[in-house]
Amino acid sequence: MNRLKGPELKMPELKVPPFLSDLFYDLRDRRLLPLVALVVAAIAAVPFLLSGSGSHPASPPPTAGGAAVGAAAGGAGGSRFAVVQVDPGLRNPRKRLAHLPAKDPFKQHYTGPVLKPGSAPTTQTSTSTTSSTSGTTTSSTTTTASSGFSESTSKPAGSPASGGGAPAGGGGNGKQPQPIFYAFAIDVQISRTESKAGGGKEKSEPETRQGVLPPTSLPGKKTQVVTYMGISPKTKKPLFLVSTDVTAVFGEARCVSGSGSCQLLEVEPGFPETFVYGKNDVRYKIDVLEVEPVAAGHFLSAPGFAQCFSK
Repeated sequence: MNRLKGPELKMPELKVPPFLSDLFYDLRDRRLLPLVALVVAAIAAVPFLLSGSGSHPASPPPTAGGAAVGAAAGGAGGSRFAVVQVDPGLRNPRKRLAHLPAKDPFKQHYTGPVLKPGSAPTTQTSTSTTSSTSGTTTSSTTTTASSGFSESTSKPAGSPASGGGAPAGGGGNGKQPQPIFYAFAIDVQISRTESKAGGGKEKSEPETRQGVLPPTSLPGKKTQVVTYMGISPKTKKPLFLVSTDVTAVFGEARCVSGSGSCQLLEVEPGFPETFVYGKNDVRYKIDVLEVEPVAAGHFLSAPGFAQCFSK
């Protein structure tokens, strides 16, 4: 019998993309195919594992006492946890500081210590007076009962005793000590040069003055070329008030006040200044050597201050 042959059917050829084929061969050569298969299986199993864990009962709400205990999945042997309710009273400053007494911020709270009776060591003082031909001597002995230490001092008559008398600095007449007034004095060197009618010059020997206090006219009261006014509070340099009879100034000084002609001059110590004074153009060379603070007397008894503070 002859069999009838039908038309031959050709299946279409399936071609794998070159990218996937290269990836497959690379993973096979590096022996990473089992690891890739394990990762794919784990990704597929994650949704099933998550859906199974959500079937456990939820923890009960917190009770009125502020705490609740719930059982985790796994039976009686599972882990337990506690939920503690926050108490707002712990953070309330009014409730937390209620036991402390309120203090007035405008009242002095820190004063000297108050000693209770018997807390401080008691002292006994005995004074004996002896007379001799040369004078009178007062001997005082102070004994501290608590420590047993004894100290004896001997002072001439008329001096204040250790336990009484005038306060320190009072001078023994009961007056309070007065504050001392300080001023800045300068040491200055002055020389004079005058031109003669015949063309010559007459130059005097330099004169050095020490401890010149403000205000003082230089070189003197009859010839007031400049007046020392003290020091500048900013630069601590001497200030000179220039006379109106001065026609020219030569030096490194700085003019502090004055538009047409300088009226107040700030002088640098160690740098001499030359002033042309009067109709004869007499030159006075003034050189400040040193500036130092000195005690000018008591504050209330200093010149010019007694009337100011007596009002």
